Amino acid sequence: MQPTIRPFILPDSDAVVAIWEACGLTVPWNDPHKDIARKMQVNPELFLVAEVNGRLAGTVMGGYEGHRGWINYLAVLPNCQHQGIGRALMAAVEARLAALGCAKINLQVRSSNRAVIQFYGHLGYHIDDVISLGKRLISDE
Repeated sequence: MQPTIRPFILPDSDAVVAIWEACGLTVPWNDPHKDIARKMQVNPELFLVAEVNGRLAGTVMGGYEGHRGWINYLAVLPNCQHQGIGRALMAAVEARLAALGCAKINLQVRSSNRAVIQFYGHLGYHIDDVISLGKRLISDE
C-alpha cells in the first residue's frame, strides 16, 4: 500500500517519538519532545509523516536556511521498512525543499550504519569529503 505523506501535527508527537525510539534515533542528551518543539518554530512544513492504514509508519524532518537543505530524523518503523515509505518521505521532502530554491541537501549518517548509507546512495546521495563538527548550545539534560 502506498503511504500517505502529510505534515506533522502536534497530536502525532508520541507516535513520532515511538518511531524514532524503535529505529534507535534517540539519544540521552537529546530530548525528542524538545526537538519537535524546536522544529515547530522553524520550517514546520518540512516536518513530514507517513501514514499507512491510518497509522504513523515514518517521519522525516527537513530544514532549510536559504543556503543548504538538511535531513534529520528519517525513520520508518522496522516492520514497515522495505516497502517504499522512506523513499516516499524523501521524495516529498526533496520536492518541498526544491520548491523553496534549495540547491543541495546535506544529511549525516553514522559511518557504521552501512544499510542507511546504501539506502541514501540508491536515492542519489554521495559521501562528501568533509568532516562534520558540532557544538551543543543548549543542554537537554
